[in-house]
Amino acid sequence: MHEDAVRFLSQPVEAQPGSPLRVAVYSRIAEAIRNNLLQPGSMLPTETELGTDMKVSRTVVREALMLLEEDGLIRARRGVGRFVADTLPRIGIERIRPFEEVLGGPGRQVEVKRIQVVRQPASEFAAPGIGVDPGEDCWLWESVLLRDGEPIAQLQENISALPVRFAGGPAAPLEINDEGGTTLLAALTKAAGRGLGPGECQISLSQVGPSRAKLLDLRASDPVLVLTQYVKHANRPFYLAKCLIADRAGHLSVMQSLQT
Repeated sequence: MHEDAVRFLSQPVEAQPGSPLRVAVYSRIAEAIRNNLLQPGSMLPTETELGTDMKVSRTVVREALMLLEEDGLIRARRGVGRFVADTLPRIGIERIRPFEEVLGGPGRQVEVKRIQVVRQPASEFAAPGIGVDPGEDCWLWESVLLRDGEPIAQLQENISALPVRFAGGPAAPLEINDEGGTTLLAALTKAAGRGLGPGECQISLSQVGPSRAKLLDLRASDPVLVLTQYVKHANRPFYLAKCLIADRAGHLSVMQSLQT
């Protein structure tokens, strides 16, 4: 292993509050792979060697390596060892895309089932993400995403009900027809063209809870991946979505690059 990789991996590893140490180890190794400190196709050090370098137990390293293999960043050859994948997973949620595209794929059609469209006061959570004050009017679109007829995600999308300007035209109340079959972001993209962005997607893990469990055919205590997506328009907060994804949806891919 190159000395730059050794130096990078040997930096102190600390778990974030509420997150196990294996996730921090996973993130450190994944970052080394994404930044080419660990080259595609190269053999990884053993669990013992990684544990010594990163100052964590072999058990924690093994759990992190299992996650890396599940996510397609490394592969194992029985009796030989583990290797960095020759090709990293395909581009995923690093681009602003409607969630039916994120969760779909070749031969896998995602259906958008609308639960409600309602105009309501913006909550303390939604208001800063869509550029309004708490209590001002906003639109909420709630949907369930189904793949092959099975519910895989629950999506809540928020946008201001105040006038907005698109393509140099006059500011006017946003009128997006709910024709069914698409998410709000897909409808906005069609209306705004390439005027949306930049965006940011935050990722966390939670339990689905009683009410949302019914929509996704889960138990209330079941874990879900939470993607919180922020999108700007004219460099101002514009759109906010929270998507709860059941584990039956499979894994998502995120491509990152080193910023210089």
